[in-house]
Amino acid sequence: MKLRLGLLVVLLAALPVLPAVAADDFPQRPLKIIVPFPAGAGPDNVARLVGQHLQDAFGQTVLIENRAGALGSIGAQEVARSAPDGYTLLMGTNTTHASNVATLKSLPYDPVKDFAPVIRTTTTAMVLLVNPKLAAKDLPQFLSYAKANPNLTAGYGSGASQISIAQLQSRGGLSLIAASYRGVPQAMTDVMAGVIDLTFGDFSVAIPQMQGGTLRGIGVTSATRNELTPGLPALAEAMPGFEATIWYGLFAPAGTPEPVVNKIYAECAKYLALPETKKKLADVGVMVAPLAPTEFGAFVKSEVVRWSAEVKAAGIQPQ
Repeated sequence: MKLRLGLLVVLLAALPVLPAVAADDFPQRPLKIIVPFPAGAGPDNVARLVGQHLQDAFGQTVLIENRAGALGSIGAQEVARSAPDGYTLLMGTNTTHASNVATLKSLPYDPVKDFAPVIRTTTTAMVLLVNPKLAAKDLPQFLSYAKANPNLTAGYGSGASQISIAQLQSRGGLSLIAASYRGVPQAMTDVMAGVIDLTFGDFSVAIPQMQGGTLRGIGVTSATRNELTPGLPALAEAMPGFEATIWYGLFAPAGTPEPVVNKIYAECAKYLALPETKKKLADVGVMVAPLAPTEFGAFVKSEVVRWSAEVKAAGIQPQ
């Protein structure tokens, strides 16, 4: 009996060091970053850059898998239910981890309890986009045109774009018909084709289309003019209080060993601090804005409160 008790004490004493050993050996096989939005969307662009760096740093393949649908909740749910070992990560956003709490009636995961925050990577804004053939060249002309032509169709593919459309109606006094899409790129495609009248696109996908002349930017959703598009006004200039600043970040399933989370965080933070990284990310329309795991966790909690209030103020009914 004494021998058994002694063995049990030895085993229990060894348990606290297991996560550290796991972190020392991590990773030993390929990793996967699930992007809950379509390829080409803002979160996808950031995930591929960060994933490439992790692949180079860890010497293991990092796969990027797109699991779009239901405002990102399908991909987020998959990660929440994955093994908490650090091998399956999520490139989450303010949609998956904040606004979905208020916009979806039955969210199949808890954005706070079911995830271990790793790092907030970037922040950005959205651009109000219309077809270049629309008879509105700037923000004042667009507001006049939309008021004179009620029930324009507006497509959304994320929580931020849905809330932006709602703000356009409430703060701009417009009457719009909102249409749901699997992602922002699909909504933009339909604006270019003339199927719908307008949408809100992430900078990463909007700026190339504006530069190519296939879409016209009317204004940005940040509270003030954005350094990435200095020529475009903030929508708040004509509609006080209008704001929809968005963010992306990596999450692991809840219960992932803290040393493993910290190892992934440290490598990502190192990458984001490089001047060349900041330029690459600026080129895809986002700005570096890292937060460490503890800070990121507190930030997510505050964002759930903020975006829930935005949804309520915009009059959006949960779907």
